[in-house]
Amino acid sequence: MIREEIKKLVEKALKDLYKMEVEVEIEKSAEVSFGDYSTNIAMILRKNPGEITSAIKSDILEKIEVKNSFINFFVSKEYSRKQVGEILKEKESFGNLKVGKGQKVNVEFISANPTGPLTLGNGRGGFCGDVLANVLTKTGYKVEREYYINDVGEQIKKLGHSVIGDSEAVYKGPYIEELRKKNLGSNLDEVGKKAAKIILEEMIKPSIKKMGIKFDNWFYESDLYKKGEVDKILEELGKKNLSYEKENALWFRSTQFGDDKDRVLVKTDGEKTYLASDTAYLKNKFQRGFNKLIYIWGADHYGYIGRIKAAAEAFGYKKEQIDIIIMQLVRLLSKGKEVRMSKRTGTYIVLDELIDEVGLDIARFFFLTRSPNTHLNFDLDLAKEQSEKNPVYYIQYAYARICSIFKKALGYKPEAKNLELLNHVSELKLIKQLIKFPEIIEDTAEDYQVQRIPQYALDLANSFHLFYRDCRVINEDKNLEKVRLALVLATKIILKNTLDLMGISAPEKM
Repeated sequence: MIREEIKKLVEKALKDLYKMEVEVEIEKSAEVSFGDYSTNIAMILRKNPGEITSAIKSDILEKIEVKNSFINFFVSKEYSRKQVGEILKEKESFGNLKVGKGQKVNVEFISANPTGPLTLGNGRGGFCGDVLANVLTKTGYKVEREYYINDVGEQIKKLGHSVIGDSEAVYKGPYIEELRKKNLGSNLDEVGKKAAKIILEEMIKPSIKKMGIKFDNWFYESDLYKKGEVDKILEELGKKNLSYEKENALWFRSTQFGDDKDRVLVKTDGEKTYLASDTAYLKNKFQRGFNKLIYIWGADHYGYIGRIKAAAEAFGYKKEQIDIIIMQLVRLLSKGKEVRMSKRTGTYIVLDELIDEVGLDIARFFFLTRSPNTHLNFDLDLAKEQSEKNPVYYIQYAYARICSIFKKALGYKPEAKNLELLNHVSELKLIKQLIKFPEIIEDTAEDYQVQRIPQYALDLANSFHLFYRDCRVINEDKNLEKVRLALVLATKIILKNTLDLMGISAPEKM
């Protein structure tokens, strides 16, 4: 990656000049006039930026400038052009990185209680988790996708009450009416368990299949109880003097590990809390050999972060081995107003209904466009738009246009020769978009901000459409045609890679 090469050049210059071993941060320049990349390391170290630039020698850089104590780097055209050949050589492997070093990562997401259909919030977390798993795999991690099924506890009892229809009923809707028709019995616990199983198999799993997600493991909370793992956790905490009894309940000393207050493990009625089984589940994951655990939770779980990290530390794991992504709420908008009611059922909107309405590609893209820690407004009218106003249509049209070019160019093969012929400003801008791809992947694997991927796809499609407008690919100059076809093929490869990461189709015609 060019960014990594520049980083090494600057670090070498600092070592040669000042005998300093320093980690240098190279950033993408905000404006074209400031070059392609920049660093403020001179300002941080209080060194002369001109002195540093004079010590950097490389043919990958066209020039280096100093502006307001920032060192700005301009990548050479020759280096940029060569990357077209690299893309054609590596194909779908372009952008594959080894930063993960084969470490095992568990990505647990959706994990909705088996008490009803999946919601829009589940969809947002589901697509985020799936794409993040794709990105981590591309960067050299060994990733497993996992769904945790809460089939024990209070919510299953509430489901039982709801299906029986007594005064403690909580869940409502047509699906509850359908469950009542199945005559699941009168025993509360049995009714709850049977209903949960039906919801999982007949509602949740089909929805997940419709989402295009495949889990490697479906993990049942009840298995932790059957195997005695929850009791063993409580026993271990007692031996470590990390639990105590108060007010006829058992408490975890989570404040010893940075939590804001101690947490209940066993309630006064003897029922174990979610924290007890979640701690057993956490330890189970580490015992299965995972180096890092990633949880994707809904907005209502924010307060749970401290206690789960405290539980990890209590058993000798590092807080850094656990990353928790909190997904903020989704609002469905139509004509500028929020849509709350389902046309189909008259109640809240379920994920299936939205996918049926707009299609999987649109749903995936729109859910991925905002950072997880911000609220998402899903514009239903824009999602249904079949024009360039719709970002998914705009991106897929770029791919279809590429396919069309190759149909017209039948008999001529792209060649990564004579790359110096690529001189037009739109050609060079497109190349620079292409070589950003590995950096986008690396940054996303590091900070989990998956919204970079759809934004990159949009930027790449825009660069290609401008190139298509400005540069005639099929023309009388056959050498120029071949080299432009090479650039178009490189674009096709990267655009397809990007769509694949998002789980979005790449249509050859539209």
